[in-house]
Amino acid sequence: MQLPPYLKPGDLVSIAAPARWVDPEDIKNFLSLLEQEGLKTITGTIFTRHHQYAGRDKDRLDDLQKMLDHPEIKAIFCARGGYGTLRLLEKIDLKGFAEHPKWVVGFSDITALHAYLQMRIGVASLHAAMPFTLKDVIDSKHPAVESLFGILKGEFPSYNVPAHSLNRKGKSSGILLGGNLSLLYSLTGTLFQFPTQGAILFLEEVDEYLYHIDRMMQNLKLAGMLENLSGLVVGGLTDMHDNEVPFGKNAAEIIREAVEEYDFPVCFDFPAGHVEGNMAMALGRQVSFEVNDDGSQLVYID
Repeated sequence: MQLPPYLKPGDLVSIAAPARWVDPEDIKNFLSLLEQEGLKTITGTIFTRHHQYAGRDKDRLDDLQKMLDHPEIKAIFCARGGYGTLRLLEKIDLKGFAEHPKWVVGFSDITALHAYLQMRIGVASLHAAMPFTLKDVIDSKHPAVESLFGILKGEFPSYNVPAHSLNRKGKSSGILLGGNLSLLYSLTGTLFQFPTQGAILFLEEVDEYLYHIDRMMQNLKLAGMLENLSGLVVGGLTDMHDNEVPFGKNAAEIIREAVEEYDFPVCFDFPAGHVEGNMAMALGRQVSFEVNDDGSQLVYID
């Protein structure tokens, strides 16, 4: 997949809001972090509000489209997740973006946009913390901030994760794809479902019922998205809920059971997703992945 150009001081970047509404206070600290990196920023009309969205679909689409087309913008930071990006996919035009590719940054609901870029045009993007999730962060040395700007400047980290009792050992390599489980589930069977054969699939989730985690994993399994993976990386499974009659397994156990019959390596508790650290992950990049008795390692390779 194609990598957008890396950022350097003086570059122009933008903040878009394709999903839930944001308040100016929500991005104030992030604007300061961008300034510390020597970047120039435009924000468009992201503070519009229509119910839970950052404006009507047309408003959010027009704003995002202008940023995708802009020849000088080098990165688009999505302000926050929530819900709404999925509603825009069908009408996004990538012709201008193809001529001037740029980093698209975000996670959670922004998974829909990552999948769109990788499926339709083959451009890498960045699953990483967003202005809203960093609204209380002022320290550029914060781990999520360091990993975010590190990759945007071309500094790809190696991630080492402690061992987990549900891990499955093995070694493989492949293109890193994925994101929020609910969004991947929503895209299954659509034009935006990406092929997972040979991929290292990353999954994370927040605020879901355990039975629905199982439903979504069974959906991915029935759609053939799990059987030919090269590896599975499971990030934060945060704020899960159970019913009055317990489901009987936690979220990690549900995911492990869904891939039990396969033999690719699996790791849990990778520090990405709706978690405090939320390490940046370059989706669309080739990685090597190893799980052993000491833990897991994810390394970007050329």
